[in-house]
Amino acid sequence: MSFDQIREFLSKMQADPDLKAQVTSAATADDVALIAAKMGFTFSGDALLRFSGQKVEKVTVHKLSPPGGDYT
Repeated sequence: MSFDQIREFLSKMQADPDLKAQVTSAATADDVALIAAKMGFTFSGDALLRFSGQKVEKVTVHKLSPPGGDYT
């Protein structure tokens, strides 16, 4: 399941400062999914958004509204 892939990716991100910087500077969930895909992980930006609110170790995934809009 893609949530398992997300958990594995986030655990790896915790241990890699360069990867963490790439993820935190990504503009969209799809961008994060592309970064993960280059490393062999398979999940979509949509799956990452559905993972919002979940915590893996010290990382909590949050879905943010775009500037100027409150899309909840």
